[in-house]
Amino acid sequence: MANIHCPKCNLPRREFLRSGLYGVSIGTGLPLLFSHTSLSIAAQAFQRGREERPERILVVVELAGGNDGMDAVIPWRDDNYRKLRPTLGASERALHRANEDYGFHSSLGGLKKLWDDGLVAIVHGCGYPNPDRSHFTSMEYWHTATPHQPETLGWVGRFADARWPDAKANTIVNITQKQSLAVQARRHSPVVFNNPDEFVRAGDALQADTYKKLINNPKSGNETLDFLTAISKTASDSSRMVREAVRGYQTPMPYGSTSLAADLRKVAALIHAGFPTRVYYVSYPGFDTHASQVAGRFYLLTGLGEGLRAFFDDLKRIGRANDVAVMMFSEFGRRVEENASAGTDHGTAGPMLVVSAKVKPGFHGQHPSLTSAGLAGIAFPADG
Repeated sequence: MANIHCPKCNLPRREFLRSGLYGVSIGTGLPLLFSHTSLSIAAQAFQRGREERPERILVVVELAGGNDGMDAVIPWRDDNYRKLRPTLGASERALHRANEDYGFHSSLGGLKKLWDDGLVAIVHGCGYPNPDRSHFTSMEYWHTATPHQPETLGWVGRFADARWPDAKANTIVNITQKQSLAVQARRHSPVVFNNPDEFVRAGDALQADTYKKLINNPKSGNETLDFLTAISKTASDSSRMVREAVRGYQTPMPYGSTSLAADLRKVAALIHAGFPTRVYYVSYPGFDTHASQVAGRFYLLTGLGEGLRAFFDDLKRIGRANDVAVMMFSEFGRRVEENASAGTDHGTAGPMLVVSAKVKPGFHGQHPSLTSAGLAGIAFPADG
């Protein structure tokens, strides 16, 4: 994992966001995964006193499947990169140059625009100690931020529990078919939905009257019944507000047709509607590119770049561009060497991206070495 150190630990909180990754701090009991990055410093600052920026929002984007970071952020001048990727390696002419050493995939024009606008920070070589090549295990470690240790709560959930112990409704929204472990909390109940029109009470229609009575009942004095009533009323109110906000949202921004584009548009709609959410969590699948990687990633990365650019243009349009940070990660990277199927196999570390008007733009940390010695520490044989 990249080791980003800030010696000025007494900086005010607003400076931490400018200096790196303030928006993704995780609160008390900082796990090993983040203990040696600027996140640890940000978390300490975030815990001091009253929150200064209650309007700020974190959007977490999970690139599911193991994103090939070296195909997204390309070390185009490294001779080892060209030797190990004779087919997949991009030429200087087939990428968007970020600086003299790195460039973006040709399909990431939207991300390049955000980079040119000074909104993108890229942290090289992020991972965790003794990496695991299993999708399930590695993603579990990222979701909990406690690698090689059992944990039932996610890092987003633990952060919310520590930062907002009063557990106000709708603090966390997870746009997905199935709730992510990352948002599992002890105090908070995340709002989880995919299609807003289907975000309604499930069950037999004959139960509707009983359900209405339950959520409209005043305090009964029965602790268990009152708890169920509060949960039911919160769910009912949340589903109604989500449907109304997303249905009524009109924007001229060209988000594109990918699932990520649709989810980011929902996030923009809820922000515009004044939803009190502080952390949104979305997932963008399809990054397990063992074969035919060139064709497979064209659509994926085009959708990623266009969706991000439209989202931030939309935030600017509605006056919230300074309030939102997007953090992107994947469970692991890919091997540097291309395989015989014109794809790449499971590796370990990869780049993390943070997009925000308040982030310190540019590259942070050290890119993993592509020499034989360096590769031994960041890549593994193919595992199918």
